[in-house]
Amino acid sequence: MRKIVINGGKPLKGEVAISGAKNSVVALIPATILSDDVVTLDGVPDISDVDSLIEIMEIMGAKVKREGDTLEIDPRGVKNQPMPYGKINSLRASYYFYGSLLSRFGEATVGLPGGCDLGPRPIDLHLKAFEAMGASISYEGEAMRLSTEGEPIHGAHIYMDTVSVGATINTMLAATKAKGRTTIENAAREPEIIDVATLLNNMGAHIRGAGTDIITIEGVDYLHGTRHQVIPDRIEAGTYIALAAAIGEGIRITNVLYEHLESYIAKLEEMGVRMTIEEDAIFVEKQSTLKAVTVKTSPYPGFATDLQQPITPLLLKTEGRGMILDTIYEKRINHVAELARMSADISTVGGRIVYQGPNKLTGTVVKASDLRAGAALVIAGLMAEGRTEITNVEFILRGYSSIIEKLTSLGADIALIEE
Repeated sequence: MRKIVINGGKPLKGEVAISGAKNSVVALIPATILSDDVVTLDGVPDISDVDSLIEIMEIMGAKVKREGDTLEIDPRGVKNQPMPYGKINSLRASYYFYGSLLSRFGEATVGLPGGCDLGPRPIDLHLKAFEAMGASISYEGEAMRLSTEGEPIHGAHIYMDTVSVGATINTMLAATKAKGRTTIENAAREPEIIDVATLLNNMGAHIRGAGTDIITIEGVDYLHGTRHQVIPDRIEAGTYIALAAAIGEGIRITNVLYEHLESYIAKLEEMGVRMTIEEDAIFVEKQSTLKAVTVKTSPYPGFATDLQQPITPLLLKTEGRGMILDTIYEKRINHVAELARMSADISTVGGRIVYQGPNKLTGTVVKASDLRAGAALVIAGLMAEGRTEITNVEFILRGYSSIIEKLTSLGADIALIEE
């Protein structure tokens, strides 16, 4: 068992660089299956989700070389075979293998996806798209089988009933080598979708409209190799910005794209957070009095649900009463009880998170229930007086590259302990 131990209350300062986007790379790696030659990804974060994806790719027959943050993938040896349930079940993004394998082979048998427990996250939109493109669906134990029954997968007109990043990307993957044109309406607009489309287009795909609510894909027969730079992780950036505002004495966060964080930055400015926006960096000053605000998540370009939990410890420092409403994931409230254990005045009322500040947090033993809740507890532990122990840290290591090293470089007293 592993745990993170923090001796909190120490001011932090310095500079920290943001890694490549987790939510991009977990789709980019399965997307390389579509290539007919070697693909190189630069800026790949050092996270356990990437480790799992590499292992799955190698089991499928791909040759993978990893050096630092560069990943070289040769997918030419990939074979159409059932995916190992144990590894597949460890991460939510395993569902991207459906789209890639269906596009390349016309069938896929993949274990049902896992990941963080954030309430109902059905993949019905993915399946609706695949069915429209000619795939039939059946279940074999703990796996799902998709097949076009020997016929080529074909293009289709698909309307997403709700905005879904995963379903939008998966449909793009399936459509890339489909016969004919696919149109996705009410598509998600997140930067990670643009990143995946950029990789595919650089490989020879014909995708237009990524980043808008209508995406058009003309299927192609062949995709060549390419080299691709993963975009910076906007969620990691937002997490470190919140940390810097909460306990920093001047922290510069580099490799940041401001345009990916506009709604988040606007909310911080509403609170009174003082920052200097640079071309590819943000300098966060030492803060004084901050005011309580209401946070409401919504699809991009709105306030990201993945930043709702990391901003919560900072909200606990503000003056007054505020509220958080997550309209995306109803169960994204598991961090609340843990923060309350750290003496925070915070609770849930009718599905909303209500807090009163300012708070002085105290260290204790807490448990990470999911990835972003874990990030919130790390920030809270750095803010708190005394010792904080965080268990269930595997969630945190799934999405934050070199988090112990980065925080230590800022002056944090933090360690990952093996027991």
